Parts: sequence; C-alpha cells; structure tokens
Amino acid sequence: MSAPKFLAMLSKQGIEGDDALLRLAQVRFQEAGLGSELYPESPEQLRQQLAFRPADRPCTVHLPRNINLLRPEGLARVLEFAARAAGNVHGMVVHDHIQFAEGPDQTIAAFRDADRALAELPHAPLLFVEYAVGLSPDFFASLFERTSDLGRVSACVDVSHVGIEVCRTAYRGVAAGVDVCSLKTAPDLAARMEGIQAAVAKALPAVLRLVQRLARLGKPLHFHLHDGHPLSTLSRYGVSDHLSFLQELRLPFVYRRRSLVGGMFGPAGLHAIVRTTIEELPADRVSFMIEVHPQEGRVPLGVHADLFTHWKNGTNAERMNYWLEMLLRNARLVREACDAPTRQS
Repeated sequence: MSAPKFLAMLSKQGIEGDDALLRLAQVRFQEAGLGSELYPESPEQLRQQLAFRPADRPCTVHLPRNINLLRPEGLARVLEFAARAAGNVHGMVVHDHIQFAEGPDQTIAAFRDADRALAELPHAPLLFVEYAVGLSPDFFASLFERTSDLGRVSACVDVSHVGIEVCRTAYRGVAAGVDVCSLKTAPDLAARMEGIQAAVAKALPAVLRLVQRLARLGKPLHFHLHDGHPLSTLSRYGVSDHLSFLQELRLPFVYRRRSLVGGMFGPAGLHAIVRTTIEELPADRVSFMIEVHPQEGRVPLGVHADLFTHWKNGTNAERMNYWLEMLLRNARLVREACDAPTRQS
C-alpha cells in the first residue's frame, strides 16, 4: 500500500555550532523514518548538505526565497539547482511572488518554461511553487488549474501561510484597514478577541477548500506543515506562524476562562488537513514536510552524545535536540492522521 512521503526541515536555523548539529538531525530523522528538506543558498551548498540527508528517505530542497520565476535569471538559477539535485531529490520548492497576480498570463508562461526546461534534464526533480506572499488562495489555485497538464510543476501548500492570509482578509472585513497581525500588543486586545478568533476560525475551512481544489488535479502536492496565530510573538523571525501544532499562546488576560489560546489548526485541524489530502489524492503523490521553527529549550543528548565529544559546551547541541524533538512530535501527529480509519470505514 502506498504512503505519503514524510519529511522535516533539516537546518541549523540559527543555532550556532559545527556540522555535528546537522549530523544529529540526520541520525534522529533516520531513526524516525523521516526524510528531509534542505535549505541551501547555492548549488555548491546543496552538494554539501546532501551528505546529511537521511539515507534512502525522500529529500526536497527549499530554494533561496529571492528566486522569482518571472525573471529570466530566476529560471536559470532553478536549473542550476536542478542539475545538482537531479537523481538525488524528489522536488524543489520556490516561493510565489506578489507579481504573479499582476501578470497571471506571464506567470502561466513562466510555469510552462520551467516545465519544458526541467523535462529536458534527465532525472530532474519536480518544482513546487509555494504559497508564501499572501496571494488570494483562489488565484493561487487557478494558476495550477490553468497548468494542470504540466508534469514537472505543481503546488506547495504552506498551510499556515494560507491561514494567516485568510485571517487578515477576514478581520479586515470587520475592521477595515486593520492588520490582525498588528494587534499583538494592542491596548484593547481583550475587547477584540471575539473578532480575532472569529477570523482565526475561517483559516481551516479555507485551507481545506484549497487542498480539495488542488488535489482534484491529480498532480503531486507538497505541504509545509506548521501552525500559527495572528497574535503569536514566539518566532525569532517576527512572523506569526511556523509554530508547533501543539503550541498554545499565553494571553495577558483571561479569555473564555483560560489564559491560553490554541493555534489556527491545532492537532485536530492538522488531522483534518492530512485526511482531506489523502482521501482526495493518491498517497504516493503527497509529501508532508514539518516546517516548525525552533523554540527555546534543551533536551539531553542521551545516546547521541557521542556526536559531540569534540565540543566543550553542549548547550547548543541540547537546544538543537529540543527543536528536533518538537519536529518529531509533530511528525508523529501527521503519521497518526494518515493511519486513522477513513470516513468510509
């Protein structure tokens, strides 16, 4: 029986230390049966990072975020990475751009150019275009509906990027001109909570609709899985997402008898996303990648301590291990959702 591809991000994510950190990730992912998504800045760096991918597991590559398929040099850079990745990785991920909405016909043409070029490269990876910059989800879906015949270009659904944009749109409907993500320290935050949570409630249904539209095309789909909330201040990068599906946010007041609030999806929402996907699309055309960013904490290295015998201070190794544990916990949630009985059972 076919199964989805399971991956997690393999990166140091700003944790200082040598390549033993990547080796720790490689070993822990290998033990858990996870593949990896790499984050190189150049084809040469990709060559170096491929040495840390778990053996015999799927691998994807997140290309630099400044690559724009609407520019000739953008496609050239994609092909440079593709030549290095050929035969070694399942797919590459490139961000969408706000200019896509300004020139949809040019965007379709760029997708077709990329597909033709990749088809000429033996063993070329797939190219997944990620929902990243806040386009309308309907418009994003339409790009792939108009290019459903392409064999090498498909979509990457970043569920929390979609969710945050849906929250922003929904909240502007009740508070014109107000970005819901700007309210983290608003003095009247308590009074706004009902409206904020009403906007948050629209995220999951919108993601499920997008997944259903894209799955109907029958093409491979790649997912970046992480939670978020417009009020989150937990990211070291200043974004409102890339949270664990198990994360709750602490409020400076009591809301509905609690001082904590969950993310847009939580474990139940993740379960719904995963189940909708694999019930709409053959599992072997699905790849789920956990893209949760680090939070501060430490986990002892235990049986993996031998990887760091050359280190005098293991603090950052334990910080890395804490983050890896978070990734693995979220990966287990995805596996549990995949293994759950179908609705027809």
